[in-house]
Amino acid sequence: MAKVNGISRPFAATVFAVVLACARTLPAQTLKITEYQVKAAYLVNFGRFVEWPARVAPASSELFNICVLGQDSFAADLDSAVAGETIGRAHMLTKRISRPQDAADCRVLFITASEAGQWKEILGALGKLSILTVSDMPQFAQHGGMIQFLRDGNRVRFDINLAATQRAGLNLSSELLKVAVTVNKNP
Repeated sequence: MAKVNGISRPFAATVFAVVLACARTLPAQTLKITEYQVKAAYLVNFGRFVEWPARVAPASSELFNICVLGQDSFAADLDSAVAGETIGRAHMLTKRISRPQDAADCRVLFITASEAGQWKEILGALGKLSILTVSDMPQFAQHGGMIQFLRDGNRVRFDINLAATQRAGLNLSSELLKVAVTVNKNP
């Protein structure tokens, strides 16, 4: 059976479908689920649908860091979503960083809107590191970011810049691409 980061594709697809269904069908006010709780769940699950190059694939003793750069809007939501989670045998942890140069051990990097004036420098500093970049900044995906969160009424959705992920050596699962609002394949 084909596996994505140590878990079976059908199981991973089911987990992602549940998260997506919650984000698509349940207004945030109905269950008092906040926008950042949904984004935190997405950040945890994005890692399950990305294949990293062999040079950065998680070993059994490694950590899978989900990092936040900028003014942290998650409060404890991201920490709570990550608690006890693993990808393969790598334990997930959250890490707050203050400079893009501190992102070398991050697998997923959420760049907050407080960094909007510096997106070009941030993405430049990351170079071709195999780090999945995610933000809710307007036009993030069009400017070279990989995944951009979008608000659709009370729902959180996302666009994907496939060209940016490929430049970083990341391979996104077709299951992830299917649920994106837009997939930009052009550099």
